[in-house]
Amino acid sequence: MATSETITSQEYIQHHLTNLTYGQFADGHWGFAHGPADIAEMGFMAIHVDTLIWSVGLGILFIALFAFAARKATTGVPGGLQNLCEMAVEFVEDTVTEVFGSQPNALIGPLALTILVWVFFMNFMDLIPVDLIPQAAHLAGVEYFKVVSTTDPNATMGMSLGVFILVIYYNFKMKGPIGFGKGLITHPIPHWSMYWFNFILEVVDLLAKPLSHGLRLFGNMYAGEMIFILIALLPATVQFTLSVPWAIFHILIISLQAFIFMILTIVYLTQASETAEH
Repeated sequence: MATSETITSQEYIQHHLTNLTYGQFADGHWGFAHGPADIAEMGFMAIHVDTLIWSVGLGILFIALFAFAARKATTGVPGGLQNLCEMAVEFVEDTVTEVFGSQPNALIGPLALTILVWVFFMNFMDLIPVDLIPQAAHLAGVEYFKVVSTTDPNATMGMSLGVFILVIYYNFKMKGPIGFGKGLITHPIPHWSMYWFNFILEVVDLLAKPLSHGLRLFGNMYAGEMIFILIALLPATVQFTLSVPWAIFHILIISLQAFIFMILTIVYLTQASETAEH
């Protein structure tokens, strides 16, 4: 809630959208930023520490939960955690089979499961009251502390860049350098006079995939966080009336965005692994 009377609504919004940033200042020394002006001074030489903390921490939580469920798995009546883990694994397995096919691949399934659960965990942090963790961090002496990693384009674009590298790798592995290069110039118009045009289209299409992949997740989650922040600026009685329905609806959004990021990853890797002609 926006309980402080010493800051304006604009300052409140800006504060909640500012990352805990560590980087190099113009004079060459390294340190934490104390506001947007410091962050602008750092430029590219900066790290969003809160994004790293939450993304890595939630990744460890994902591994720990599934490892615990695997160790405690039983053939009898499964517990709640085992049920959830098995549902996630079966859902991902069915999705991969439908999109990628039944051919064996040691990467696609584990990667898809990791993306689905990890992105869902990061998105789920958006349901925590906007002032709860930042206020606790403020009491501990930390001025800025964002908790939703997927509202940081550095995180979403970093994940999409990782998928893009895998796409390039599988294109070279499955098609070979010559086959991959041939596909860039002979599609969609298989005539030598249009090779230059095909190359432009294919390169634009190739580069657009990681951009749309990462920015789609960032844009949807950023918009959801902004709505929660705006609701927090309203009187307490109005906040409850608006925040509860939006939080319930937001559960669908965070789940859908995790699924979309996963399914696009599978589709891109499937396309990269295809050796048949278009």
